[in-house]
Amino acid sequence: MSEGGIAMPSKHLALLRGINVGGKNKLPMKDLIRIFRECGCERVRNYIQSGNILFDAGPDVLAGLASRVEGHIDEQFGFRPPVVLRTEPALASVIAGNPFLAEGAAPDALHVYFLAGPADPDRIGQLDPDRSPPDRFAVRGGEVYLHLPDGMARTRLTNAYFDSKLATTSTARNWRTACKLLDMMRE
Repeated sequence: MSEGGIAMPSKHLALLRGINVGGKNKLPMKDLIRIFRECGCERVRNYIQSGNILFDAGPDVLAGLASRVEGHIDEQFGFRPPVVLRTEPALASVIAGNPFLAEGAAPDALHVYFLAGPADPDRIGQLDPDRSPPDRFAVRGGEVYLHLPDGMARTRLTNAYFDSKLATTSTARNWRTACKLLDMMRE
């Protein structure tokens, strides 16, 4: 999308890991929205208090945005949460590609880890499919889809496990939140 050779802003999602969880890494959403605006983002808004930021930005703003936001948070709040970015088409692809939903799994048992970078196929092959029965996972593109019948609190398929095995950073969202974020991006 361009108008007169100028790139128009497109819709994006920032997913921050580990903020406002269990009383740790407190970050008021009004401050987080301000930080994104200071970094040049437009139409910045949040969904719930756990670090879901929707915004519009052009390519010039997107270049290095995650690290700039992380740096601002570190300077102002004293911690550096990972920031994972997705475009609207990428999130739509995530929602459409859940293999467990296609099998008829209950949406309440579904979660997705969004990876900061693509997973190396050799590393994916080293993941243990029997690490946490009856839980299952599938790595597709930059996401790890999870089917957790007993819930997220009881699984051994954690951020730490996937981060170490896939050599990247991940942040989790339950399925309903992921779908709601896509709905909001389409508004």
